Amino acid sequence: MVDFAEKQEFQTYLLVVAHPDDAEFPAGATISRLTSEGKRVVIAQVTSGDKGSPDRNAIPAELAKRREAEQQEAARREGAEVVFLRFPDGELEPNLKLREAIVKAIRTYKPDVVITHDPFRPYAFHPDHRAVGYATTDAVYPTARDPLYFKEHLDEGLEPHKAAEIWYFGSEHPDLFVDITDFFDRKIDALRAHDSQVGSRPLDEFETMLKDRCRELAKDQPFELAEAFKVVQMRR
Repeated sequence: MVDFAEKQEFQTYLLVVAHPDDAEFPAGATISRLTSEGKRVVIAQVTSGDKGSPDRNAIPAELAKRREAEQQEAARREGAEVVFLRFPDGELEPNLKLREAIVKAIRTYKPDVVITHDPFRPYAFHPDHRAVGYATTDAVYPTARDPLYFKEHLDEGLEPHKAAEIWYFGSEHPDLFVDITDFFDRKIDALRAHDSQVGSRPLDEFETMLKDRCRELAKDQPFELAEAFKVVQMRR
């Protein structure tokens, strides 16, 4: 088991996620806790969610604009920053184009910790989440670390960077449980910014569902509510 208290040396966190709200559902309270402790948190939003609607008459460009605004507001409520990579929703592949964009974000923000989707999760899983998880894993090691990958970054003043750890959310076997008991309300507040996705859900029912999930993650912990991650150490 990993002790969150031992992570206080880390100052900068980069979340790499597929769609708007993908940071808030698994990690919104952790983001708020980190920023409340003075940490810098940046969300790299790979797509703008332009296909994320059941409305067959929705216009993708307008939906993307709305969801970017929602993500900016959610990040503001969390005390985080957000950058949009603007890849097409639903069409992600863990290829060099995606990896280069993520490497550029890593070299730009120089995170101690990169947080992303667990691409090794079995069975039912959104393909965009899997693609982002794989591409981010490969971006962290070895690509962002080694200067001969994407040498054009050097011309832009972006030096190679090696993150200390990757934290995967959605893992089947998490080993880091973050106490979010005092930050659950901020998680809900940030998620409520994603009105296009959660606005139609009854508030009480929505909060109860999420609280039950966080309580289940904390069932073996000395606190009430948790968000959970699988930690992989990268700096040796």
